[in-house]
Amino acid sequence: MLREGQVRIPSGCAIVGALSRKGERFSGEAMMKAIATMHERSNGLGGGFAGYGIYPGYKDYYALHVFYDSTEAKEACEAFLNRHFDIVDLSKMPVRKIPEIIGEPLIWRYFVLPLPSKLADSQLDEKEFVLRCVNRVNTSIEGAYIFSSGKNMGVFKAVGYPEDVGRFYRLEEYAGYSWTAHGRYPTNTPGWWGGAHPFAVLDTSVVHNGEISSYDANRRFIEMFGYKCTLQTDTEVITYIVDYLVRKQGLSLEEMASVIAAPFWSDIDAMPEGERQTLTYLRSIYSSLLVTGPFSILLGFEGGMMALNDRLKLRSMVVGEKDDRTYFASEECAIRAIEPNLDRLWSPKGGQPVIVRVEGETTCP
Repeated sequence: MLREGQVRIPSGCAIVGALSRKGERFSGEAMMKAIATMHERSNGLGGGFAGYGIYPGYKDYYALHVFYDSTEAKEACEAFLNRHFDIVDLSKMPVRKIPEIIGEPLIWRYFVLPLPSKLADSQLDEKEFVLRCVNRVNTSIEGAYIFSSGKNMGVFKAVGYPEDVGRFYRLEEYAGYSWTAHGRYPTNTPGWWGGAHPFAVLDTSVVHNGEISSYDANRRFIEMFGYKCTLQTDTEVITYIVDYLVRKQGLSLEEMASVIAAPFWSDIDAMPEGERQTLTYLRSIYSSLLVTGPFSILLGFEGGMMALNDRLKLRSMVVGEKDDRTYFASEECAIRAIEPNLDRLWSPKGGQPVIVRVEGETTCP
């Protein structure tokens, strides 16, 4: 008899998202309940959550969530952080010891701001300075991994089923205006704490269901701009592509989506002239960032969320609405588990992003 983990489920992995367009904060417990309905889409090798608006008392500080393999790694990382940041608070990550989650590393949390002198000497903007420091830690300090580095948001992930990961991190004690969740079923890459979803760069986080067949081409291009793909999973590269196109290149979310899930040339040729010229330009200049293979992703960012399928829609995705809440999931049952009486339910078309934002938000991409 084949055991769990020995059967390849091509459509495996589960994703869920929820956002309050009024910016009202709600408990992470709802996301634990939603993702648990898709238990069979995971195999216990990774689960995680990202919450936005969860640190209102430290909303102006970067929240660094860090895995350590040893006390030596922790000491080395903290020495680096003290040289580059003002650390206004630090503590062990509050967790609940449960038998389903084993082998956990040391997990610490820091609220920081760049030291003004270091930031001035770097001649970088604040976000680029923080990202480069995060990359320095992750690539040069063995046994230390900063897996979340945004403001007023945080990623929580581990090896385990997602509902167990949520209980481990005590997510019922957090409240945010936006949440994403992921249950992993790795098919080509190992299951380990750093490789669980979400993946995050500053305020941007990504959860993904599918496989990226263009990974090598995407990775070679994005690593020319200072990014390093070291986490042994193809999803990592999507997060870097989004950061590069939106934060560094200044593309809108719609334009970014038309790069990574670009329309076919035959469809572009049939478009009105203005749209045809724009999409021809984007597809030509960023041709190496076209993401091929089956995928559905949820992108979290400050003040909003975006859902996107590959252009052939080879992975499932449904969207629901109720009052000011918008929900996304791999399966309708996950949405119904937390909101059985929806005002609207639909399935987005392949390659067409669904973008929702908090009302009045002006800092969104």
